Amino acid sequence: MDPTEADKLRKLARAVLETEARAITDLIPRIDGAFVAAAGHLLACSGRVVVLGMGKSGHIGGKIAATLASTGTPAFFVHPGEASHGDMGMIKPEDVVLALSNSGETDELTVLVPLLRRIGVPLVAMTGNPDSTLATAATVHLNVGVAQEACPLGLAPTSSTTAALAMGDALAVALLEARGFTQEDFARSHPGGALGRRLLLKIDDLMHTGPRMPQVSPDTPLRDALLEMTRKGLGLTAIVDANSQVAGIFTDGDLRRVLDHGATDVLNLPVSQFMTRQSKTIRANTLAAEALAVMQEKKINALLVTDDAGRLEGVLNMHDLLKARVM
Repeated sequence: MDPTEADKLRKLARAVLETEARAITDLIPRIDGAFVAAAGHLLACSGRVVVLGMGKSGHIGGKIAATLASTGTPAFFVHPGEASHGDMGMIKPEDVVLALSNSGETDELTVLVPLLRRIGVPLVAMTGNPDSTLATAATVHLNVGVAQEACPLGLAPTSSTTAALAMGDALAVALLEARGFTQEDFARSHPGGALGRRLLLKIDDLMHTGPRMPQVSPDTPLRDALLEMTRKGLGLTAIVDANSQVAGIFTDGDLRRVLDHGATDVLNLPVSQFMTRQSKTIRANTLAAEALAVMQEKKINALLVTDDAGRLEGVLNMHDLLKARVM
């Protein structure tokens, strides 16, 4: 590309970001009594927040609804055109409606105002024109007007949609804090995400138990202990007494250390002579993320899972955490 053209593109892109940044900054003084009132209606809502918007405002509305829903405020998006053809039945008296329109004169929204009044739901309007039909009809109006669009033609919704999205984020985060919404609450809304796995998945969801759990008694010959390790494929075996009390652990690393010391004719000796006695253990109800932290801190690849009395309940290794995408 010609250097002059490249420089022109960079200048245009920077101008867009500067214009949109100013649009967001201009919203700060508007976090006022109207914002508090709007947040109050959403907090007091015993139903759901129903978000409405046409065109680009509809796309922003869908994102706001999703953000609200994932941060503790039940919400969903309804297309205003569909609302006029049956979907108004989705809106109940216990709901709150959040309607987005930059002009405040979108026909598909203004035609719904009398119907919303009849249902008796609070209407929070987010527009760029405080004197518009939608703004004046609303229970609460949030002014998201911008000085100019970032589009050079002043036509394509750019700064206006950015401002509306930012105001929606401000509402969602303010409500999150007011509700005392926690990381664990967020994880429950996102069980398939990385955060959900870290905050919800526990060791007993992943550990090897029963026949899959490698274990031998302290007097087991090293040869048989190695066979048990091979059969179970975890690179270790727990050493337990007759009451399932953990006496120690024997791992691939312990075997290497035995061989490094030049020991010979050891296969018939009891595994208790070579095991690690002070093995690190963990409880089954511990978060998998905590198990990962322990393994990383201790520089080990596996943990024995025990109950409060020190009895073996399961075995967990690093591969289990990798497969569960905890790390």
